[in-house]
Amino acid sequence: MRTRLISVRGGSLLSGLLLALSATALAVAPQASAATGVAAVGEALKEGPVYVDPRARAQLPPAEADALAEKIKDAGKPVFVAVLPATAEFPPDKVLPAVRAETGITGLYAIRLGDGFNAGADRAVMPANAVRNLTEAVKTGAPVDASTQLNNFVDQALAQARGSAPASWGTTGAGDGVPVGGLVTLGAMAAVGGGGAYALVRRNRRKKEQTRREAIERLGVVVDEDITAFGEELDRLDFHPGEPGADDAMREDYARGLDAYDKAKQLMASVQYPEEVTGVTRALEDGRYALARLDARRQGRPVPERRAPCFFDPRHGPSTEDATWAPATGAARTVPVCTADAVRLRDGHDPAVRTVDTERGPRPYYDAGPAYGPWAGGYFGGGILPGLLMGTMLGSMMSTPAYASDYGGGFDGGDFSGADFNPSDFGGGDFGGGGGFDGGGFGGGFDGGGF
Repeated sequence: MRTRLISVRGGSLLSGLLLALSATALAVAPQASAATGVAAVGEALKEGPVYVDPRARAQLPPAEADALAEKIKDAGKPVFVAVLPATAEFPPDKVLPAVRAETGITGLYAIRLGDGFNAGADRAVMPANAVRNLTEAVKTGAPVDASTQLNNFVDQALAQARGSAPASWGTTGAGDGVPVGGLVTLGAMAAVGGGGAYALVRRNRRKKEQTRREAIERLGVVVDEDITAFGEELDRLDFHPGEPGADDAMREDYARGLDAYDKAKQLMASVQYPEEVTGVTRALEDGRYALARLDARRQGRPVPERRAPCFFDPRHGPSTEDATWAPATGAARTVPVCTADAVRLRDGHDPAVRTVDTERGPRPYYDAGPAYGPWAGGYFGGGILPGLLMGTMLGSMMSTPAYASDYGGGFDGGDFSGADFNPSDFGGGDFGGGGGFDGGGFGGGFDGGGF
């Protein structure tokens, strides 16, 4: 009786294991799909890094596509490549965000659309300016075939992309079969470690979500103060478009100031991620320069040149000169300053620095933690900001890989985020041959080599 009981239990265990293996095999094996268009692209990229539409196989033959896919898998980076025909189902101005939404995985996406090329990335994986630079680098010069262009892009992207390849890609092995021993191991690991891994992922995501909310809350206080201060500047100007002496240039400056004020309020009301605050403070910086132009015209003075805001407090308006300054624990550097702060520094006094609330009490914004990076980035831009913040707490934190993850889109490269991503990172439709993008995104139209 005891022997029979063991046999029955052994049979039940074997049956359960076989069912589990069957389910695993079905999950690993490629599935036939009736999806078409962008949906087909998204499904394919969940299973591997390269997808070539059947109508575009002449551009990237199967052997070359497989080699490119193996290169990406071996690097273990969340880089996705699609080669698509230039047809109505893949509109140039929408295909990038549409593919990203269908795939649902945080990563860098490159698309060869007909003879055109474009790319976009979640900021946790690669900054927008880096994506633009890589994209234009492979589009510049004489036209090249798809294989050369895509390999050139991927070679550079793999060295710079953050994050890991998604788990849905599986192993990098090229064999057609699925080893039974591997399935047994996979099944056992999934049974034992799956719950723990899932709990860890959930904890990490909850922590990132909490970090995101806290950063937006802190930024909201500071940005609301900035918006209010800018509104008060508009009131103090007391400009009326029909007043005596007003001309079209004055009215245009005033209109730009009003537009910047409205834009800043609208953008702040829709902020979901900390890096989106950059657009708010950039709008305020544009508006303050417009008001400075208007004030100069009304006073009969020359229109001031476009300069960065005062480093110590952007509410002081555009800087008027550069001055040498050193933080308490850092080396001296040249910073843009307003007239009042320039006088204070020359007289040996401290400048009027913008402070924000922290757990340690009021602190200068550049020593208050990483949450204020997006706020400063909109005012000073990515080009000059690192030099200005060198040696400060904010500058040190912004240079770490964790900063992009915590204060970017909220997911690491390779994470499944579904449709939770910033559409502006995948906007535009410049699939042309190069030279057509502007500094604000992927460009808004077509240029030489476009459709």
